Amino acid sequence: MILYDYILSPDAYKVRLMAALTGLKLELWAVDMHPGREHQSEPLLALNPAGSIPILVDGDLILTESAAMLVYLAKLAAPEWLGENDAADAARIQQWLSFSRRLTDHLGGARATEMLVEPGDLPSLQRAGTVDLREVEAALAERRIVGQCFLAADRATIADIACFPYVALAPDGGLSLDPYPSIRLWMRAIRMLPGFIEMPGIHRLHELKPEPVSDMPETV
Repeated sequence: MILYDYILSPDAYKVRLMAALTGLKLELWAVDMHPGREHQSEPLLALNPAGSIPILVDGDLILTESAAMLVYLAKLAAPEWLGENDAADAARIQQWLSFSRRLTDHLGGARATEMLVEPGDLPSLQRAGTVDLREVEAALAERRIVGQCFLAADRATIADIACFPYVALAPDGGLSLDPYPSIRLWMRAIRMLPGFIEMPGIHRLHELKPEPVSDMPETV
């Protein structure tokens, strides 16, 4: 199984992380996106006409959307990450997979504009990204009321992996995570998962900052 990979791509990192968490081995093919623009080369456009990374190739199967790759890897090695035993969990997972596209557009767009100096309306992207972060924070705070710390179920699912990288990298786009204690606790919970691997730029907030404090009442 080959992953056409770029080390600084949050979408590629999702796939590497999912493989690590499920014990699957990937053959990583490093793509020179910056400055080489290799993802726009003829061989890679033949695999993915959209010219985006990552690309996952397993025999005759070619996947070009990171959400589909997460589903595929989980189905192969650890179907419990799909939440399929409960209809509500499965629906919540699908909803967060769709939501993760907003994170890519807004938080990812702000990061690309701020850090990679790509064209973009940074203030507009930051405003939209703030709305996204507040939505994630509110959802996680609600989950904590019932004693859960993950987005869609009582355990980590592909929904968490789909949303984690762009949220964790929000500071690269000029958006601090300090106002969001539930997000920071969620990030700590993901980091504690067996097999977790890091990505350059995702700082160890649990080591650099004090334990997040919430004014929510404790559950009994």
